[in-house]
Amino acid sequence: MTPPAPDTAPILIVDDMEENLVALEAVLSSLTSTVVRARSGEEALKAMLREEFAVVLIDVLMPGMNGFETAANIKGLDQTKDVPIILLTGASVDPNYAYRGYTVGAADFLIKPFDPWLLRTKVNVFLDLYRKNHQLASQADQLKRLLTGPTPMESPATPAEPHGHAHAPHAPEDAPAPAPAPPVGDEALSDIASRLVQIELLLRDARDIESAGLADRIAALEQSVERLMAGREA
Repeated sequence: MTPPAPDTAPILIVDDMEENLVALEAVLSSLTSTVVRARSGEEALKAMLREEFAVVLIDVLMPGMNGFETAANIKGLDQTKDVPIILLTGASVDPNYAYRGYTVGAADFLIKPFDPWLLRTKVNVFLDLYRKNHQLASQADQLKRLLTGPTPMESPATPAEPHGHAHAPHAPEDAPAPAPAPPVGDEALSDIASRLVQIELLLRDARDIESAGLADRIAALEQSVERLMAGREA
């Protein structure tokens, strides 16, 4: 699966009728994201395995694999299980359709004809959450690299000399000693604290997203902070 840039994450629309796809494209055209079409549930699954989508809109009444089955298959794959799904259906539907939709993992359910403004608003919420989720992941990765880099207490290990080999020539006695590594300054610690605050704010905004792997990243950051503090106190 190819991850897109967060600001241009595409939207997948799934419907077997051309006129419905055209109508959806027209409604969503004012959003910044690209709209990708699929004419069946099978085609939708193939598209989602090729690239990453911020949200997918699926018509319920399709021949072959219907919308419920398509949603269930999307939620059953590790690569696509976190993608939010909006199910769409006509006005004369079974009253239990909405319940079935939520049961298979859909995030929302809309009945046609829907208000274009309402649909754009709902889709835009998922696009914004997608961007915040990726921004949070990027912040976590940057902070982890910052915290797990070499510290002043660490020095590269001196490789053992092979048995029986001649020793390398010693440096001259008057050669200057290597400069000690600079201590971790207040500026670096301030930068770390600032990044932690940003991550906390993003977590609050994205608290409803199923963010696979982010909990492990945060746990790794906590361990890095503990190692850094232990090294400063040693």
